Amino acid sequence: MVDNTTNSTAPVAGAHVSTDPFRRGLAAGWKVIDASKQAADLTLECDVCIVGSGAGGGVTAEILSGAGLRVVIVEEGPLRTSSDFRMLESQAYPDLYQESAARKTADKSINILQGRCVGGGTTVNWTSSFRTPETTLAHWARVHKLHGFSSSELRPWFERMEARLSIAPWPVPPNQNNAALARGAAKLGIPSAMIRRNVRGCANLGYCGVGCPTNAKQSMLVTTIPATLERGGILLTRTRADRLRFFEDRVEALECSIAAGGSPDATRRVRIRARAFVAAAGAIGTPGLLLRSDVPDPHALIGKRTFLHPTVVSAAIMPHRIDGFAGAPQTVYSDHYLDTLPPGGPIGFKLEAPPVHPILAAITLPGHGPDHASLMREFANLHVQIALLRDGFHPESPGGTVRLRDDGSPLLDYPLTPYVWDGVRRAFRTMAELQFAAGAASVMPIHGKGTAFATFARARAGIDAFALAPLTTPVVSAHVMGGCPMGSEERTSVTDPTGRVHRTANVYVVDGSLFPTSIGANPQLTIYAIAARLAEGIASTMRPATTS
Repeated sequence: MVDNTTNSTAPVAGAHVSTDPFRRGLAAGWKVIDASKQAADLTLECDVCIVGSGAGGGVTAEILSGAGLRVVIVEEGPLRTSSDFRMLESQAYPDLYQESAARKTADKSINILQGRCVGGGTTVNWTSSFRTPETTLAHWARVHKLHGFSSSELRPWFERMEARLSIAPWPVPPNQNNAALARGAAKLGIPSAMIRRNVRGCANLGYCGVGCPTNAKQSMLVTTIPATLERGGILLTRTRADRLRFFEDRVEALECSIAAGGSPDATRRVRIRARAFVAAAGAIGTPGLLLRSDVPDPHALIGKRTFLHPTVVSAAIMPHRIDGFAGAPQTVYSDHYLDTLPPGGPIGFKLEAPPVHPILAAITLPGHGPDHASLMREFANLHVQIALLRDGFHPESPGGTVRLRDDGSPLLDYPLTPYVWDGVRRAFRTMAELQFAAGAASVMPIHGKGTAFATFARARAGIDAFALAPLTTPVVSAHVMGGCPMGSEERTSVTDPTGRVHRTANVYVVDGSLFPTSIGANPQLTIYAIAARLAEGIASTMRPATTS
């Protein structure tokens, strides 16, 4: 159990504002090219071209460059660093997120938060670090025939990345928003625990999602990408990977366009020739790239079985200040409703307490005009819980499909089945009960026009009567997985267990799109560990090119 009797948002001892590594590195000659500022077409050659600079791409780049290979990283978003981060949502969302943090599924019913900047999601996530649940890995082996990825086989890779990225228990008492989750769980006899975080010298500011101004978050932005550039790697920014060009079973080049604004600039092009190509653009971007490139796909699997953790929200007004914007954003969780609902049964869910920032709260809370303003006046007393549903473990939770729009951009279709809606209803009940147990004056599950309940009995009756439906019941997600799953059998997988795409000689996938299902936990550490393992495998098959 977590001790929730104290709360602190004071800086951690030893916290400091470190020097921006990019300012120092650029002055020393790092090769960073903003494609939007190029006056002419650009052609580059390297050993390995990596599309995406997030968890998978960043780890892969560091390991391959450390093996002496010439690496080019292609990033669609801009380079923004601690020198730019001002703890302002209005600045961060358009700068650092896909579609200004408004990316949605095809029917607009699910909002997806994804990074679009150097460092990808690792630059804007909330630092929550979990090893892949053993039940998930066992399910992958049993149902999806993915062997070699048990918890014991991945342990050395977890340990390696935890050491590299300073992933460790968080020693500071939770802020009031997280403490309320732990307090309610304790009162109901439900286990909860503290979340490990990938930080070093953290000042406990609470604004991880808009870019860390002190470089405490050990994202790819301040760890693996600087290490790659220090070894002579090249980083291309504002560069959209359009198409892999094949000759027989090998890709010879990646063709890119300029991504300065919302639409690519078709008048200038970037072309990268390489011996191997790694798709690490995330579980919407990677399937999109493979589909645009007509990668061999005899069983039409690319983009299928793409998974989210469909997430629903419950808000509560507490009788005292919560200030959910202050202090480490996400430090307490409960897996009780995953551990007691094994894969194959009713859908399980993970409970967490997200940060509560003004814009994020304003676009999440229901209502308009005076009703919405009334809710926002209670902002300081607002406590929020989320339930992340573990999708993909049951025949009635097949996930979604990435397809291409007419302009070639990727779009995720994600129908929610009655099986998932059953989990949403149970999650709303659970969160309401926990919030009342924690002392809430009222609880409002985020659904419909927004109805607040003064007791759990009324909340339960109201939730049981909800007509849950797309758009009526807001669903969000910050975790996208699957769409290019690993496996030993071509008829059920897009890549083999090394990450190499079937029927290609030199194309690899190294990101969360490799997962056969969602994992039931925040995925960054799983991606780090699997990426490290696969990148070492790629390095072992490639010798650095000799120079005359």
